[in-house]
Amino acid sequence: MSPETAVILVNIGTPESPAVKDVRSYLREFLGDKRVITLPWLFRKILVNLIIAPFRGPKSAKLYQAIWTENGSPLLVNSIKLGEALQSEMGGSFHVFTAMRYGNPSMDNTMQKIAEGSFRKVILVPMYPQYADSTTGTTAAYFRKLMNRYSISAEVKIVAPFFQHPGFIEPFKNRILTCKPETYNHILFSFHGLPVDQTEKMHPGFTCEQAGCSDTYNMANAMCYKASCYETARLIAKACNLSENRYSVAFQSRLGLKWLQPYTDKVVEEKAAQGVENMLVVSPAFVADCLETIYELGVEYNHLFIEKGGKKFQLVESLNDDPAWVKGLVEIIATNQEI
Repeated sequence: MSPETAVILVNIGTPESPAVKDVRSYLREFLGDKRVITLPWLFRKILVNLIIAPFRGPKSAKLYQAIWTENGSPLLVNSIKLGEALQSEMGGSFHVFTAMRYGNPSMDNTMQKIAEGSFRKVILVPMYPQYADSTTGTTAAYFRKLMNRYSISAEVKIVAPFFQHPGFIEPFKNRILTCKPETYNHILFSFHGLPVDQTEKMHPGFTCEQAGCSDTYNMANAMCYKASCYETARLIAKACNLSENRYSVAFQSRLGLKWLQPYTDKVVEEKAAQGVENMLVVSPAFVADCLETIYELGVEYNHLFIEKGGKKFQLVESLNDDPAWVKGLVEIIATNQEI
Protein backbone atom coordinates (compact mmCIF):
# COMPACT_ATOMS: atom_id res chain seq x y z
CA MET A 1 0.00 0.00 0.00
CA SER A 2 1.42 3.39 -0.97
CA PRO A 3 1.96 5.98 1.80
CA GLU A 4 -0.90 8.41 2.38
CA THR A 5 1.05 11.21 4.08
CA ALA A 6 4.12 13.09 2.88
CA VAL A 7 6.32 14.61 5.59
CA ILE A 8 8.83 17.22 4.43
CA LEU A 9 11.72 18.13 6.74
CA VAL A 10 13.16 21.44 5.54
CA ASN A 11 16.37 23.01 6.78
CA ILE A 12 17.95 26.25 5.63
CA GLY A 13 20.42 24.93 3.06
CA THR A 14 24.00 24.31 2.08
CA PRO A 15 26.29 24.79 -0.93
CA GLU A 16 26.58 21.97 -3.46
CA SER A 17 30.29 21.76 -2.66
CA PRO A 18 32.89 23.83 -0.78
CA ALA A 19 34.19 25.23 -4.08
CA VAL A 20 34.09 29.02 -4.31
CA LYS A 21 31.69 29.02 -7.26
CA ASP A 22 29.19 26.80 -5.45
CA VAL A 23 29.44 28.81 -2.24
CA ARG A 24 28.85 32.02 -4.19
CA SER A 25 25.83 30.47 -5.90
CA TYR A 26 24.42 29.43 -2.54
CA LEU A 27 24.98 32.89 -1.04
CA ARG A 28 23.21 34.53 -3.98
CA GLU A 29 20.17 32.29 -3.56
CA PHE A 30 20.09 32.51 0.21
CA LEU A 31 20.79 36.20 0.69
CA GLY A 32 18.77 37.16 -2.36
CA ASP A 33 15.59 36.20 -0.50
CA LYS A 34 13.69 39.36 0.48
CA ARG A 35 12.80 37.78 3.82
CA VAL A 36 16.49 37.28 4.65
CA ILE A 37 17.80 40.69 3.60
CA THR A 38 14.88 43.08 3.84
CA LEU A 39 16.22 45.80 1.56
CA PRO A 40 14.41 46.98 -1.58
CA TRP A 41 14.97 44.66 -4.55
CA LEU A 42 17.61 46.74 -6.37
CA PHE A 43 19.68 47.47 -3.26
CA ARG A 44 19.50 43.82 -2.23
CA LYS A 45 20.68 42.66 -5.67
CA ILE A 46 23.59 45.09 -5.67
CA LEU A 47 24.62 44.18 -2.13
CA VAL A 48 24.40 40.41 -2.64
CA ASN A 49 25.66 40.04 -6.22
CA LEU A 50 28.32 42.74 -6.30
CA ILE A 51 29.59 42.82 -2.73
CA ILE A 52 28.71 39.86 -0.50
CA ALA A 53 28.95 36.93 -2.93
CA PRO A 54 32.19 38.09 -4.67
CA PHE A 55 34.04 39.02 -1.49
CA ARG A 56 32.55 36.70 1.13
CA GLY A 57 32.44 33.67 -1.17
CA PRO A 58 36.15 32.75 -0.98
CA LYS A 59 36.25 33.22 2.80
CA SER A 60 33.12 31.13 3.35
CA ALA A 61 34.44 28.47 0.97
CA LYS A 62 37.53 28.00 3.17
CA LEU A 63 35.30 27.49 6.20
CA TYR A 64 33.16 24.92 4.39
CA GLN A 65 36.30 23.15 3.21
CA ALA A 66 37.39 22.83 6.85
CA ILE A 67 34.21 20.96 7.87
CA TRP A 68 33.29 19.10 4.65
CA THR A 69 33.06 15.33 5.06
CA GLU A 70 33.52 12.41 2.68
CA ASN A 71 29.74 12.28 2.34
CA GLY A 72 29.31 16.02 1.83
CA SER A 73 28.01 18.93 3.87
CA PRO A 74 27.50 18.06 7.56
CA LEU A 75 24.12 19.80 7.58
CA LEU A 76 22.91 17.74 4.63
CA VAL A 77 24.41 14.49 5.93
CA ASN A 78 22.84 14.99 9.36
CA SER A 79 19.50 15.97 7.82
CA ILE A 80 19.40 12.91 5.58
CA LYS A 81 20.24 10.60 8.50
CA LEU A 82 17.44 12.17 10.52
CA GLY A 83 15.01 11.73 7.63
CA GLU A 84 15.94 8.05 7.28
CA ALA A 85 15.57 7.45 11.02
CA LEU A 86 12.23 9.26 11.07
CA GLN A 87 11.02 7.17 8.15
CA SER A 88 11.81 4.00 10.07
CA GLU A 89 10.05 5.32 13.16
CA MET A 90 6.89 6.53 11.37
CA GLY A 91 6.39 3.49 9.16
CA GLY A 92 5.00 2.77 5.73
CA SER A 93 1.94 5.02 5.80
CA PHE A 94 4.31 8.02 5.73
CA HIS A 95 6.90 9.07 3.16
CA VAL A 96 9.56 11.30 4.70
CA PHE A 97 11.34 13.76 2.38
CA THR A 98 14.41 15.82 3.27
CA ALA A 99 14.74 19.19 1.53
CA MET A 100 16.57 22.50 1.77
CA ARG A 101 15.11 25.96 1.43
CA TYR A 102 18.19 26.97 -0.55
CA GLY A 103 20.35 24.53 -2.49
CA ASN A 104 19.72 20.82 -2.92
CA PRO A 105 17.75 18.69 -2.43
CA SER A 106 15.49 21.59 -3.30
CA MET A 107 11.97 22.16 -2.10
CA ASP A 108 10.95 22.59 -5.74
CA ASN A 109 12.11 19.11 -6.77
CA THR A 110 10.62 17.62 -3.63
CA MET A 111 7.22 19.17 -4.31
CA GLN A 112 7.34 17.87 -7.89
CA LYS A 113 7.75 14.34 -6.51
CA ILE A 114 4.86 14.87 -4.12
CA ALA A 115 2.68 16.17 -6.96
CA GLU A 116 3.40 12.97 -8.87
CA GLY A 117 2.29 10.86 -5.90
CA SER A 118 -1.15 10.22 -4.48
CA PHE A 119 -0.76 11.68 -1.02
CA ARG A 120 -3.87 12.62 0.92
CA LYS A 121 -1.95 14.82 3.36
CA VAL A 122 1.27 16.85 3.21
CA ILE A 123 3.00 17.90 6.43
CA LEU A 124 5.72 20.57 6.28
CA VAL A 125 8.18 20.58 9.18
CA PRO A 126 10.42 23.69 9.15
CA MET A 127 13.44 22.49 11.14
CA TYR A 128 13.89 25.75 13.05
CA PRO A 129 12.96 25.53 16.75
CA GLN A 130 12.24 29.28 17.06
CA TYR A 131 10.22 31.36 14.60
CA ALA A 132 11.92 33.92 12.37
CA ASP A 133 10.57 35.34 9.14
CA SER A 134 13.92 34.59 7.49
CA THR A 135 13.67 30.87 8.36
CA THR A 136 10.20 29.52 9.20
CA GLY A 137 8.47 32.40 7.45
CA THR A 138 10.20 32.05 4.10
CA THR A 139 10.00 28.24 4.18
CA ALA A 140 6.24 28.26 4.81
CA ALA A 141 5.63 30.95 2.17
CA TYR A 142 7.63 29.08 -0.48
CA PHE A 143 5.87 25.84 0.40
CA ARG A 144 2.46 27.44 -0.17
CA LYS A 145 3.68 28.87 -3.47
CA LEU A 146 4.83 25.43 -4.63
CA MET A 147 1.58 23.81 -3.52
CA ASN A 148 -0.23 26.19 -5.90
CA ARG A 149 2.34 25.83 -8.69
CA TYR A 150 1.96 22.05 -8.78
CA SER A 151 -1.79 22.07 -8.05
CA ILE A 152 -1.44 19.79 -5.05
CA SER A 153 -4.89 19.39 -3.51
CA ALA A 154 -3.92 17.31 -0.47
CA GLU A 155 -4.72 18.34 3.10
CA VAL A 156 -1.88 20.50 4.46
CA LYS A 157 -0.31 20.99 7.87
CA ILE A 158 2.63 23.30 8.61
CA VAL A 159 4.15 22.43 11.99
CA ALA A 160 4.74 25.45 14.21
CA PRO A 161 8.08 26.22 15.94
CA PHE A 162 8.67 23.57 18.58
CA PHE A 163 11.12 25.11 21.05
CA GLN A 164 8.69 24.57 23.95
CA HIS A 165 7.83 20.99 23.10
CA PRO A 166 9.13 18.25 25.44
CA GLY A 167 10.13 16.29 22.32
CA PHE A 168 12.74 18.99 21.69
CA ILE A 169 13.63 20.02 25.26
CA GLU A 170 14.25 16.52 26.62
CA PRO A 171 16.73 15.38 23.95
CA PHE A 172 18.71 18.62 24.35
CA LYS A 173 18.66 18.14 28.13
CA ASN A 174 20.07 14.64 27.66
CA ARG A 175 22.80 15.96 25.35
CA ILE A 176 23.84 18.50 27.98
CA LEU A 177 23.74 16.13 30.94
CA THR A 178 25.94 13.68 29.04
CA CYS A 179 28.61 16.41 29.05
CA LYS A 180 28.42 16.71 32.88
CA PRO A 181 27.55 20.43 33.12
CA GLU A 182 28.38 20.42 36.85
CA THR A 183 32.07 20.20 35.87
CA TYR A 184 31.94 23.54 33.99
CA ASN A 185 32.08 27.03 35.47
CA HIS A 186 29.57 28.41 32.99
CA ILE A 187 27.07 27.24 30.36
CA LEU A 188 26.50 29.47 27.35
CA PHE A 189 23.40 29.16 25.16
CA SER A 190 24.33 30.60 21.77
CA PHE A 191 21.61 31.29 19.19
CA HIS A 192 21.93 32.44 15.61
CA GLY A 193 21.73 36.22 15.39
CA LEU A 194 19.16 38.32 13.55
CA PRO A 195 18.86 42.03 12.74
CA VAL A 196 17.04 43.83 15.56
CA ASP A 197 14.43 45.27 13.18
CA GLN A 198 13.44 41.76 12.05
CA THR A 199 12.68 40.69 15.60
CA GLU A 200 10.98 43.89 16.72
CA LYS A 201 8.55 43.93 13.80
CA MET A 202 6.91 40.94 15.49
CA HIS A 203 5.68 43.27 18.25
CA PRO A 204 5.13 46.59 16.41
CA GLY A 205 5.48 49.73 18.47
CA PHE A 206 7.57 48.08 21.17
CA THR A 207 11.27 47.40 21.42
CA CYS A 208 12.40 44.03 22.76
CA GLU A 209 13.39 45.81 25.96
CA GLN A 210 9.92 47.30 26.34
CA ALA A 211 8.31 43.94 25.54
CA GLY A 212 10.51 42.21 28.11
CA CYS A 213 11.76 39.66 25.57
CA SER A 214 14.82 38.73 27.63
CA ASP A 215 12.78 38.10 30.77
CA THR A 216 9.39 36.71 29.82
CA TYR A 217 7.56 34.89 27.07
CA ASN A 218 3.89 35.80 26.62
CA MET A 219 1.18 36.46 24.06
CA ALA A 220 2.56 39.93 23.29
CA ASN A 221 5.99 38.66 22.18
CA ALA A 222 5.05 35.09 21.23
CA MET A 223 6.31 35.49 17.65
CA CYS A 224 9.50 37.33 18.60
CA TYR A 225 12.65 35.37 17.87
CA LYS A 226 14.57 36.90 20.77
CA ALA A 227 11.82 36.10 23.27
CA SER A 228 11.67 32.53 21.94
CA CYS A 229 15.43 32.10 22.29
CA TYR A 230 15.47 33.26 25.90
CA GLU A 231 12.50 31.02 26.68
CA THR A 232 14.31 28.08 25.05
CA ALA A 233 17.32 28.66 27.30
CA ARG A 234 15.12 28.93 30.40
CA LEU A 235 13.26 25.70 29.58
CA ILE A 236 16.42 23.69 28.89
CA ALA A 237 18.16 25.16 31.95
CA LYS A 238 15.19 24.23 34.14
CA ALA A 239 15.20 20.69 32.73
CA CYS A 240 18.92 20.47 33.56
CA ASN A 241 18.46 22.03 37.04
CA LEU A 242 20.73 24.94 36.14
CA SER A 243 20.36 28.03 38.32
CA GLU A 244 20.20 31.45 36.61
CA ASN A 245 23.75 32.34 37.60
CA ARG A 246 25.10 29.20 35.91
CA TYR A 247 24.21 30.17 32.34
CA SER A 248 23.82 33.07 29.92
CA VAL A 249 22.35 33.69 26.47
CA ALA A 250 24.12 35.21 23.46
CA PHE A 251 23.78 35.53 19.68
CA GLN A 252 26.32 34.50 17.06
CA SER A 253 26.88 34.90 13.30
CA ARG A 254 26.12 38.62 13.05
CA LEU A 255 26.47 40.32 9.68
CA GLY A 256 25.79 43.91 10.67
CA LEU A 257 25.83 46.46 13.48
CA LYS A 258 22.22 46.39 14.69
CA TRP A 259 21.95 42.69 15.43
CA LEU A 260 20.71 40.96 18.55
CA GLN A 261 22.97 41.31 21.56
CA PRO A 262 24.85 40.22 23.57
CA TYR A 263 27.19 38.83 20.90
CA THR A 264 28.57 35.35 21.53
CA ASP A 265 32.20 36.26 20.83
CA LYS A 266 32.02 39.18 23.27
CA VAL A 267 30.51 37.01 25.99
CA VAL A 268 33.18 34.36 25.43
CA GLU A 269 35.88 37.03 25.84
CA GLU A 270 34.23 38.55 28.90
CA LYS A 271 33.76 35.25 30.69
CA ALA A 272 37.38 34.26 30.09
CA ALA A 273 38.51 37.67 31.40
CA GLN A 274 36.35 37.17 34.51
CA GLY A 275 38.17 33.95 35.32
CA VAL A 276 35.83 31.36 33.83
CA GLU A 277 38.15 28.47 33.01
CA ASN A 278 35.69 25.87 31.70
CA MET A 279 32.76 26.73 29.46
CA LEU A 280 30.08 24.44 28.01
CA VAL A 281 28.37 25.81 24.91
CA VAL A 282 24.93 24.80 23.63
CA SER A 283 23.32 26.00 20.40
CA PRO A 284 19.59 25.16 20.50
CA ALA A 285 18.76 27.25 17.44
CA PHE A 286 20.08 24.32 15.39
CA VAL A 287 18.83 20.73 15.36
CA ALA A 288 21.62 19.55 13.04
CA ASP A 289 25.31 20.33 13.30
CA CYS A 290 26.49 22.67 10.55
CA LEU A 291 29.01 25.40 9.76
CA GLU A 292 27.76 27.63 12.59
CA THR A 293 28.09 24.94 15.25
CA ILE A 294 31.06 22.89 14.04
CA TYR A 295 33.31 25.72 12.94
CA GLU A 296 32.12 29.04 14.35
CA LEU A 297 31.47 27.71 17.84
CA GLY A 298 33.59 24.59 17.90
CA VAL A 299 36.73 26.08 16.33
CA GLU A 300 36.70 29.90 16.19
CA TYR A 301 35.21 30.58 19.62
CA ASN A 302 37.16 27.72 21.14
CA HIS A 303 40.36 29.42 20.02
CA LEU A 304 39.08 32.78 21.26
CA PHE A 305 38.29 31.41 24.70
CA ILE A 306 41.70 29.78 25.09
CA GLU A 307 43.42 32.89 23.74
CA LYS A 308 41.69 35.03 26.38
CA GLY A 309 42.74 32.79 29.25
CA GLY A 310 40.16 30.01 29.34
CA LYS A 311 41.21 26.37 29.60
CA LYS A 312 38.38 24.18 28.30
CA PHE A 313 35.64 25.09 25.84
CA GLN A 314 33.26 22.26 25.02
CA LEU A 315 30.51 22.32 22.38
CA VAL A 316 27.44 20.18 23.02
CA GLU A 317 26.68 18.15 19.92
CA SER A 318 23.38 19.03 18.26
CA LEU A 319 20.44 16.61 18.11
CA ASN A 320 21.23 15.31 14.60
CA ASP A 321 19.70 11.80 14.39
CA ASP A 322 19.69 11.02 18.10
CA PRO A 323 17.04 8.32 18.73
CA ALA A 324 15.40 10.41 21.47
CA TRP A 325 15.12 13.32 19.04
CA VAL A 326 13.64 11.05 16.37
CA LYS A 327 10.92 9.96 18.80
CA GLY A 328 10.46 13.55 19.95
CA LEU A 329 10.02 14.71 16.38
CA VAL A 330 7.30 12.12 15.81
CA GLU A 331 5.44 13.62 18.80
CA ILE A 332 6.00 17.16 17.52
CA ILE A 333 4.61 16.28 14.10
CA ALA A 334 1.58 14.62 15.67
CA THR A 335 0.77 17.12 18.40
CA ASN A 336 2.33 20.54 17.78
CA GLN A 337 0.06 23.35 16.65
CA GLU A 338 0.08 24.69 13.11
CA ILE A 339 1.12 28.07 11.77
